[in-house]
Amino acid sequence: MRIVFGALVAASLIGLAGAAYAADATGTIKSLDVAKNVVTLDNGATYDVGKGVSLASFKVGEKVKVTYTQSGKMMDATAIAPAA
Repeated sequence: MRIVFGALVAASLIGLAGAAYAADATGTIKSLDVAKNVVTLDNGATYDVGKGVSLASFKVGEKVKVTYTQSGKMMDATAIAPAA
């Protein structure tokens, strides 16, 4: 029983290591590339923006809230909205 439990715990930890997680970031847009669907905030973080998210209404210098998922070093924005 102890061996089975240990194996299950180890498998769970390995699975979590590669899992993506969702988070929010708030900052000011430093650069915006509508053609490549990429936005960079003033903290230096760069987000790849999904096809369903429009960047057309945003401009450099605007404060925004970015909802994103991260897997490894890749950050994919799933939503961008003006920050309050």
